[in-house]
Amino acid sequence: LGLPEGATLAEPKVLDIKQVVEDETGDERREDTNADVKFALQAEVLFGKDSAKLSADAKARIAGIAEEIKKQNATQIRVFGFTDNLGSSAHGDVLSKQRANAVQAALAGDLNNASVTFEVRGYGEQYPIADNASEAGRKKNRRVEVTFPRTAS
Repeated sequence: LGLPEGATLAEPKVLDIKQVVEDETGDERREDTNADVKFALQAEVLFGKDSAKLSADAKARIAGIAEEIKKQNATQIRVFGFTDNLGSSAHGDVLSKQRANAVQAALAGDLNNASVTFEVRGYGEQYPIADNASEAGRKKNRRVEVTFPRTAS
């Protein structure tokens, strides 16, 4: 490496490396970075069509996320709901918030920890992760994300 006279290198920094694991069906995705862990669960796995009532399968998956939260000793958890662009935007906003609230309530019950705080939001059709032009894309956009800081090594 040749530097011009008088030049210096920038301070070294650790890059944030992201690892993404998605199951074969695309129903569940886990993203790990140096700072955070994020689980994204497809709405069809958690809820019936146009519903915010958790299915039995959803409760088992949420319990798994609660175990990971305990393992990380996380106390600040974000639960964000999202929908596709079908139906009215206002309906999507309400449904995504109701779904995020349902996941938060199940997590709170599984964690049973007064020191845990939640940030819960419903974003409706905002922030799609796939194209809403196809059903496959809309399915990816109908999701609830649970994110928390990585605190254990």
